[in-house]
Amino acid sequence: MRAAKIVLTSLAAASLIASAALAQQSMSGMVTKIDRLSGTISIQQTQTGTVGAAGGAIQEYKVPKGQSLEELHAGDKVTFTTTDGDKTINKLDKQK
Repeated sequence: MRAAKIVLTSLAAASLIASAALAQQSMSGMVTKIDRLSGTISIQQTQTGTVGAAGGAIQEYKVPKGQSLEELHAGDKVTFTTTDGDKTINKLDKQK
């Protein structure tokens, strides 16, 4: 009985760690539109896979109030992190 409890507790802890790791999605893409008044940015995600494939879909994301969009312009390549299922950017960095 005690061994079963330890195994179940270990499985529960492992699933929590795995879900937390999957919750943050790091992506890259190109800025297509910036709306500084509403605090949103549109990014076309970089297509991975087949050579010569068309770019990914353009998604619009909300940027937190503390994040400045002044240094970004349409056409800039960026890397960004979002929470899974959420359209809010947690971290946004311009690629050099």
